[in-house]
Amino acid sequence: MARSREAHFMRSATIKRKTKETDIEVTVNLDGAGVAEIATGIGFFDHMLELLARHSRIDLTVKAAGDLHIDHHHTTEDVGIALGQAVKQALGTMAGITRYASIHMPMDETLSRVVIDISGRPVLVFKVEFPRDKVGQFDTELVREWFNAFAINAGVTLHVETLYGENSHHIAESCFKGLARALRAAVAIDPRAAGEVPSTKGQLGG
Repeated sequence: MARSREAHFMRSATIKRKTKETDIEVTVNLDGAGVAEIATGIGFFDHMLELLARHSRIDLTVKAAGDLHIDHHHTTEDVGIALGQAVKQALGTMAGITRYASIHMPMDETLSRVVIDISGRPVLVFKVEFPRDKVGQFDTELVREWFNAFAINAGVTLHVETLYGENSHHIAESCFKGLARALRAAVAIDPRAAGEVPSTKGQLGG
């Protein structure tokens, strides 16, 4: 129980990122209840991040002010960077985590597969096509940009593939929900791991 309480206490982080294009603050608690406080100024993106928090059970606060008068690119990407960094920091040494997870996520007519390895080696394989260029005012090509920024900065190996689907909203949602459930499983503490780093190398990363 002592280890569980310690993990709960330690596995949180706050990242602040300010550039000429964005001003962002992200806080995560990996052992939360999925509580989300999201304000990016981009309605569809807020919706995706709220889904991510709810289904991962990671408490997530995102406050972002960006150059939305230009487009949504910088804000979306920089939130991905900050969130990835926050998750990586919250994981610490990664001792005792489950590490791997594979999820098939349905969303109505859409089915996506998300596979994650909290490896310390950042890789994104993203095989997703969107029938439409936009969902509302949000450019669907930014979904990949966000996943790439998150994976690289979280230091995870992440494979995302939509096996089939017709509705762009559903496709994006299945990807975010799939990541949420994969993260929930992969960051969970394995009670049989006894606090060990899940690698024959004795460490993760490189």
